[in-house]
Amino acid sequence: MTAIGKTRRPVAREARGVLHTLAAGEFAHYRDAPPPALEDWVEHFWRVRWNLEGLPPQMQETLPHPNVHIVIERGSAQAFGIHTRRWTRVLEGRSSAFGIKFRPGAFRPFLGSAVSGLKDSSLPMEALWGTDAHELNDIVDSSGETSEDTGVIEQVSHFLLARLPAVDPNALLAGRIVDSIVDDRELKGAGELAERFGMSLRALQRLFNEYVGIGPKWVINRYRMHEAIARVQAGQPVSWVALAQELGYFDQAHFISDFRKLVGKTPADYARELGSAHG
Repeated sequence: MTAIGKTRRPVAREARGVLHTLAAGEFAHYRDAPPPALEDWVEHFWRVRWNLEGLPPQMQETLPHPNVHIVIERGSAQAFGIHTRRWTRVLEGRSSAFGIKFRPGAFRPFLGSAVSGLKDSSLPMEALWGTDAHELNDIVDSSGETSEDTGVIEQVSHFLLARLPAVDPNALLAGRIVDSIVDDRELKGAGELAERFGMSLRALQRLFNEYVGIGPKWVINRYRMHEAIARVQAGQPVSWVALAQELGYFDQAHFISDFRKLVGKTPADYARELGSAHG
C-alpha cells in the first residue's frame, strides 16, 4: 500500500473558497486531520456552527473543491458529490453540521461505481450502509453544541475504519494527481498533466470521471479560481492581467469570464464588495 499521507501537507488553518463572511451573528468553522490509518482516505474532518437567533437568515456561498463530502446534520447523513457551481446555503437559527471531506478518488471504493454519478447530487448514507448509517447521526447528535470535537472524530473514524473497502491503487493515483494540480500553479492544461503521469489524455479523463467525479480540466480551473479568490481576499492591490497570466490563462478576458461564471461577479466587483464589507 502506498502511504500518500506521509507526504501530504498538513490541514490548512483557513478554508479556501468561502466567498463571504456572515454580516451578523456567530459563525465558526473547525477542521481536524484524520488519524494515520485514514490519511489515504480522508482529507480532514470539519464542523461548522452558526448562531443567528433573533437575526434574519443569511446566505453562505462557497466554491467547492474536487472532493466528496459526507455531511451529517440532525436527522440527516448524506454524501455530496462534486458541485460544479458555487455552493449556496441559507443559514438560520442556531445549528451545526459535521463533515468528512474525502481525498480525491478515495470515495470510489466505498461507492462501488463512478463518482461522476454523484455530480451535483447527493446520496443518503442509508443507501451505502443501511441502518448502520444512523450511527453517524447518533455520534454527531450526542456531541451537542460544544466546540470540542475530539470524541466525535474518534467515533466517526472508528465507524469508517470498520467499513474500509480494499485499497484501490487507482484511487491513490487519482489523489496524487490532484495533489500535483494543487501544488503547481504553472500547470497549463490536462494534456500536460497526462504527460507528467505517463498516460494518454483519454486515460486521464477516464480516471478522473471514475474516481474524482469530474474532468481534469475542471479541477485545474477550479484551483485557479481558488487562488484568484485568495488573492482578492488578502486585500492587496491585484493586477488582473498579471494574475491571469500567472494562473495560466491565455488572456485577461478569459480569466474574467471564468471568474464571473463561478463567483457571479467580476474580480473587480468582488474586490470592491469585500472592501465595502470590511470598511
